[in-house]
Amino acid sequence: MVNLIWALLAVIGIVYAGINGTMEEVNKAIFSTLDEAIMITISLAGVLVFWLGLMKIAEEAGLLAGLSRLFRPVVKKIFPDIPDGHPAMGYILSNMTANVFGLGNAATPMGLKAMKELKNLSGSDKASRSMITLLAINTSSLTIVPTTVIAIRLKYESTDPTAIVGATIVATMISTCAALLIDRYFYYRRKRALRL
Repeated sequence: MVNLIWALLAVIGIVYAGINGTMEEVNKAIFSTLDEAIMITISLAGVLVFWLGLMKIAEEAGLLAGLSRLFRPVVKKIFPDIPDGHPAMGYILSNMTANVFGLGNAATPMGLKAMKELKNLSGSDKASRSMITLLAINTSSLTIVPTTVIAIRLKYESTDPTAIVGATIVATMISTCAALLIDRYFYYRRKRALRL
């Protein structure tokens, strides 16, 4: 669906530029930003590779396993429907850890695997309580180190690229708490409506 929306936006923009006779300006804008887009992508890839390498080192050193054990009781309360030892819990913990370090690209595969395991667990095509909660948390994603934003700020020669860390922690804590509260509100509201 998202691909269709992007395709429609591109087609509408090109048709509109053709009707108004501004196709030359559109072409200039596309080609003038092409180099910059490639440079940003390469610089972000470098930062992503660096942080993925650190995550691999942390995994080999047992740090991620320790974080998983530390957060398991909290995550178990957030996802009470998941039985102990189920693979979905490991994927959820990996997803949340990657998001904490600002690695949204690295978190996505773990989130998708967690969703697949949760779908198998529920045995239904409808989104389960745990699937909805994971989506809410993943969307709000508590972040301690916003690596992608720091990389962009470094690319544009910010005088203090890490100045946003404090604000990011506060903002993502608020968004994650809000996501959990809203998720629980609608869960209990739906549960109450089914009882009536």
